[in-house]
Amino acid sequence: MPLIFAKPGEENTILRIGGSPEVRQHLENLGFCPGSVVSVITELKGNLIVKVKESRIAINDDMAKKILI
Repeated sequence: MPLIFAKPGEENTILRIGGSPEVRQHLENLGFCPGSVVSVITELKGNLIVKVKESRIAINDDMAKKILI
């Protein structure tokens, strides 16, 4: 399921990254790699603040839909 549907505070493992090669590369540069653990810290108007690899990153709902957990 896409990361957009994850519950805040719940740890999930990234299974796959979708989208164009440029989008996948951008997300991997931010730390979103298959096998990494990600958790949603908070959700505000569809945008997410997530914790991945000890970093907090804000992503919009479109990007969150491309990260499959």
